[in-house]
Amino acid sequence: MTFKDLHIISMKSFSRDMIDHILDTAEKLEPIASSKSKSDLLKGKVLAVMFFEPSTRTRMSFETAMMRLGGDVLSLGSVDASSIAKGETLADTIRVVEGYSNAIVLRHNKEGAAQLASEFSSVPIINAGDGAGHHPTQTFLDLYTIRRESHLDGLKIALAGDLKYGRTVHSLCYALSLYGAEITLVSPKELRMPAEIIDDLKSHNIKVRETDSIEEAISDVDVLYATRIQKERFPDPAEYRKVANSLQITPELLEKAKPELKVMHPLPRTNEIDPRVDGTGHACYFRQSFYGVPVRMALLALVMGALE
Repeated sequence: MTFKDLHIISMKSFSRDMIDHILDTAEKLEPIASSKSKSDLLKGKVLAVMFFEPSTRTRMSFETAMMRLGGDVLSLGSVDASSIAKGETLADTIRVVEGYSNAIVLRHNKEGAAQLASEFSSVPIINAGDGAGHHPTQTFLDLYTIRRESHLDGLKIALAGDLKYGRTVHSLCYALSLYGAEITLVSPKELRMPAEIIDDLKSHNIKVRETDSIEEAISDVDVLYATRIQKERFPDPAEYRKVANSLQITPELLEKAKPELKVMHPLPRTNEIDPRVDGTGHACYFRQSFYGVPVRMALLALVMGALE
């Protein structure tokens, strides 16, 4: 199995064996991610980071991952200060940046941008989120978190929040279908999971049910994955205000849950998780954020050919 020069665009490109190999590699690299040991595995390599949308965790965890492995990071910086502001196309920018780097991490507000970039790049493109489309590296770290904090086989999971625009839950659903998970979708009717994704899950014999009541779903699941209602994805602010506070996870709600239930969230959160949950044994969203480092270390080392 080789990942060298592989573009990472969508979870649909990955088999269960490929995913397990990435998670196994991340586990081996975790001591380096947490500074318990050092590595020069990617010394001499350069990672180009191109973000057309704001980001904290994804961007910084990629940069940390590269530096923990001894490599260097080249940042596009502000889009307004680049040639893109002069009208340069994404394709031309990619053809320029590929000459400076060994891999490119791209976040863009337009769905399909990463796929387009991969068609013009001779170095691996890693999709760090394309509009409401896919966010595969978030999914790898979500799977890693579930494996580390709970279990992947026989998993019962509830996905709650913005399931319409939430690219993280879209990608996660496809990945969980490879592990036979039972999935409960919790959202207001305005933010339901797109029908084509539900149809895809059912075609893989995945048990899927939908509800608008988080109280109804909480007692029977191993993992509750909450997402932010994304104000920036709504074309009409009035529609956002209708659903902004429709789901909230509180300590009182969690009294109805299994003791071993884990609460995950890709962050940033707004008010969907009460801060009082942070100190409970259920909360694992800040560890989930850290797990992005070993997972992205694994991906970088694999696509740059430093590991197999």
